[in-house]
Amino acid sequence: MSALTSESRLVDSFETRITGIDSVDLDKLHALSMSVAWPHRREDWQFLREFGQGIAAIDEIGRILGSAMWFPYDGRFATIGMVITSPRLQANGAGQWLMGHALDQVAGRNLGLNATRAARRLYLALDFVGEAPVFQCQGEATVPQNLELPAGAAIRPVEAEDLEAIAELDRVAFGTDRTLLLTRLMAHSKGVVLVRAGQVEAFSLCRRFGRGHVVGPVVAVSDADAIAVVHPHALEHAGSFLRLDTREKAGIFADFLSRCGLAVFDFVTTMSLGDPWLPIPAGHVGHRPKTYALVSQALG
Repeated sequence: MSALTSESRLVDSFETRITGIDSVDLDKLHALSMSVAWPHRREDWQFLREFGQGIAAIDEIGRILGSAMWFPYDGRFATIGMVITSPRLQANGAGQWLMGHALDQVAGRNLGLNATRAARRLYLALDFVGEAPVFQCQGEATVPQNLELPAGAAIRPVEAEDLEAIAELDRVAFGTDRTLLLTRLMAHSKGVVLVRAGQVEAFSLCRRFGRGHVVGPVVAVSDADAIAVVHPHALEHAGSFLRLDTREKAGIFADFLSRCGLAVFDFVTTMSLGDPWLPIPAGHVGHRPKTYALVSQALG
């Protein structure tokens, strides 16, 4: 057994061991994310635990020192997320130890993750390859300007019967089927679809998260369509905290977010291990659906 995957490790004279994340009290996980200034609520942790799997590092007096989760979408691909190491664990170089256990659980799959600046060096050491930045756009939303809909388009709320069409758009944009995730998201979200000639061609979901609400995923074939399905959420949450994570650095969509009060607050880097996660270069759309906003930095 290598040092990366040993079942326990000595940290500050305390024996630290790996345990399943489902066995950890939600309040302790919430405290862990708060210790590194992440915005996740207890409810956000619970949602992620219901969909994914994970591990935690716990010491002999019950303190949670780290976490890592993975979200397998099929037998070939999974995302890694909620990789948190407390300052004590970081100071003792135990991040690779925690990640070693997580990577063992998803061995054989292509992997994707969104790395904070603090964690990027760790993932590079584990042979992840950087692909593209993700911009965390957030702030107190302002009332957006009146919007003229794109030609031939109509906007309406998401209905349960839209799941199949939404899942197909997302499958093309994301690269694998996420029907189960979208089903869960729709139960916790308000959604908007853009329809042309009876066909769903774009959608967005918005749900409670962190300090307020987050918009994502957003899938569309053009900036104009993406703006059309985000506009209602910006209007509804004007005056309150709103967040959207996007790979759109500049252009019409990015300008729209800025005008809605969603300035770039920070960024992470999309990275992959195995096959590239983003086979289509950022900015190339054509007539193919594209992800304009992530579900979250953990889920992609």
